[in-house]
Amino acid sequence: MYNFTEEQLASMKKVEATREERLNNLFPRMSAEEKDAVLKENHPDYIESAYENLKVGPNAGDKVLHELAALLQGKSRVLGKTIDLAHPDYEADVLVIGGGGAGSSAAITAHANGAKAIMVTKLRIGDANTMMAEGGIQAADKPNDSPAIHYLDAFGGGHFAAKPILLEKLVTEAPDAIKWLSDLGVMFDKDKDGNMITTHGGGTSRKRMHACKDYSGAEIMRTLRDEVLNRGIQVVDFTAAIEIIKDENGNAAGAVLLNMETGEIMVAKAKTVIICTGGAGRLHYQGFPTSNHYGATADGLVLAYRAGAKLLYADTLQYHPTGVAEPTQVFGALVTEKVRSLGAQLVNKDGKAFVYSLETRDVTAASIIRECNKRGEGVKTTDGVGVWLDTPMIEMIGGEGTIEKRIPAMMRMFANYGIDIRKTPILVYPTLHYQNGGIDIDGNCMSTTVNNLFVAGEAVGGIHGRNRLMGNSLLDIIVFGRDAGKAAAEQAKKVIVGKLTLSHVDEFEKKLEDAGIKPEKLSPQLLPDYTRKDM
Repeated sequence: MYNFTEEQLASMKKVEATREERLNNLFPRMSAEEKDAVLKENHPDYIESAYENLKVGPNAGDKVLHELAALLQGKSRVLGKTIDLAHPDYEADVLVIGGGGAGSSAAITAHANGAKAIMVTKLRIGDANTMMAEGGIQAADKPNDSPAIHYLDAFGGGHFAAKPILLEKLVTEAPDAIKWLSDLGVMFDKDKDGNMITTHGGGTSRKRMHACKDYSGAEIMRTLRDEVLNRGIQVVDFTAAIEIIKDENGNAAGAVLLNMETGEIMVAKAKTVIICTGGAGRLHYQGFPTSNHYGATADGLVLAYRAGAKLLYADTLQYHPTGVAEPTQVFGALVTEKVRSLGAQLVNKDGKAFVYSLETRDVTAASIIRECNKRGEGVKTTDGVGVWLDTPMIEMIGGEGTIEKRIPAMMRMFANYGIDIRKTPILVYPTLHYQNGGIDIDGNCMSTTVNNLFVAGEAVGGIHGRNRLMGNSLLDIIVFGRDAGKAAAEQAKKVIVGKLTLSHVDEFEKKLEDAGIKPEKLSPQLLPDYTRKDM
């Protein structure tokens, strides 16, 4: 058994003592007014001191977190370097930047639509947040559900801020996305009759979460990676895009590449470009731990911004309510929302529930922060403080064997440290999880301000509004990855690329100088600050 402190063990006994009572008396949902209050008083998005206003670029005047501002207004990696744009190392119809679920879906679909696609990724194909997603993927494909109901759940959960055209695309194309994945070989959970098993997620009014146990992202990424490789699509790994190249007409026309191992600079020329670079968790905004992979450093946002792409909702992040708070070896790792959808409750040090466990993620995260910081009802941990997620309740509700059958990855992760989540509750605290904001796109997945620059996945802003519901991220990488791949391939048929240029980089640098900004931080940041190499 894990070596819990005496204080933790005493608190655990209180959790056990209240379990039967809590089982029959669920904590009530909050009213709209209560939700607004807990968010404004406790959610990190509302801490004004964490933000600053941008001085240059398409979003000048808008507020973003200090860490992101330093990169958006940072020093380009190509300044002072001689780059031969006349003799590109790679040429393609469609250049896909990023090797996760969105990038793979885009490359597959571009290839299926007759385009020559090349994927560049700064790590390896599959080294992405997609691989780490656990809970599942939403789609309204049951008789008691509909895309319209899915839309209302997501629109409300995102504080009514989603771009309607993007959210409509997300929910209406969801059933086909599930079919596409299934046809490719994704092994979704099914009952004995072969029907897909679906569950609730936070903020959902219907059971529409499709899952592969709690390996959903890994299973989807396995399938997509195999399809990319089986199609013979060229993948250039350990190679980062460090600047978008434009042509003389101002259109996106490729990217400057950096070999992460050798430092060699290369040029990729393309008729269209798709940014699929994912999120920003490894910037550790406001000092939060993160559930993200090591490459999640907002580099796509930086590349697009310097090229003239407008951002949308860049000031809002999602802090997943249940990151691991103990043991310290996996501090910040994701504890999938599926654990709560199966019946585990959030309780404080006295074993008392303090929030309905399937409120939307932002409300749940804010409630945990309030319980620990303002109310002082959290449990002290090695790295700070946390609350209990009462996992033994799952088998009280679903029967013996439910945990091993439905969330085996979660059970094994904690078992590695001597914690049996079937018998012992676990300690959790919010972890930086998802980039709600990103690059502003139109209904065709193209940047609203840079022609021939397409975007898919977590790098997009506006799909979810200012908060995302569980299961809609795995969905958006498929829907928008496929749509971006198709649109970019079709656009490439009409494109004649003009003379390549990086003049926009020099122009941006001049704007920084005129604004009195003397950036020292290299941008984009390719790896976290605590890695060995200065990337």
